[in-house]
Amino acid sequence: MKKLIFIAFSLSLVIISCDTSGVKKEKAEPTEKADKKQTYERSDLDQQHAVADEKKMENGIIIRWFEHGSGETVKDGELIEIDYKVLLKDRTVVDGNHLLNKESMPFMVGFNMQTKGWDIALRQLKVGDFAEIIIPSELARGSKGIEGLIPPNADNILKIKILKKKTPTRSVDGNKVWVFEENVNNKEKFDEGKEIEFHCMTSTPTNSLYVNTYRLNEPFKMRLEDSGLVPGLKKALINAKKSDRMFVLVPASEAYGAKGYLDIVKPNEALFYNILVMDVRKN
Repeated sequence: MKKLIFIAFSLSLVIISCDTSGVKKEKAEPTEKADKKQTYERSDLDQQHAVADEKKMENGIIIRWFEHGSGETVKDGELIEIDYKVLLKDRTVVDGNHLLNKESMPFMVGFNMQTKGWDIALRQLKVGDFAEIIIPSELARGSKGIEGLIPPNADNILKIKILKKKTPTRSVDGNKVWVFEENVNNKEKFDEGKEIEFHCMTSTPTNSLYVNTYRLNEPFKMRLEDSGLVPGLKKALINAKKSDRMFVLVPASEAYGAKGYLDIVKPNEALFYNILVMDVRKN
């Protein structure tokens, strides 16, 4: 039987699923899991459902609702909890939270955590929706695909449940922080006179990954007194502790503002950070 190498599409989702036991285990993505079956039976996502409604978009995306939810419409800059899997036309499962042993996963809408097709389609959904979404290859992995997993020019099929919207754990001057794992036993918090070391992946609405410390295997180091850093990120990280995992959404006013940054961050763009704190120590 062909060996399936599972690669989590979203580098951001991979961080949330990793082991928290130590710095050295946090390696550059993609995460690989060998000898996974090419199909798996798990939950309602794997069952046949009658289509209640269908929408064909001009960009080629097709959305088929199995259930319409009664919640609010999904919007950019909102964090939602999803139960999902991604398949190819031959029904090969190539991604999904259950493959990572997770009942659900957090997803930041509008910040390129996955492919363009995801963000476009999710804006059409509401909390409680259960749908199957056909994403054409040009809005998925395109002509390159993913070697050993997704062929070039392959359409993707996303089966997804929008479970809920997640309220930020805290908000400081408009900088929103969602903490997923907190080291309650560690009393060393990041504040003045200390240095924080962390891995992060950063994206904008138009740039899928302009910072990825995992690829370089070099965590970022920062002190509050350091100049030239994004003000909102500093504020968001105050009181963070070693092994904390968090999402941070920094508004443009707390980032690069109307000027933007080179050709990387456009004017008036917010920044999304996926962060794993590796250490907090005194200078």
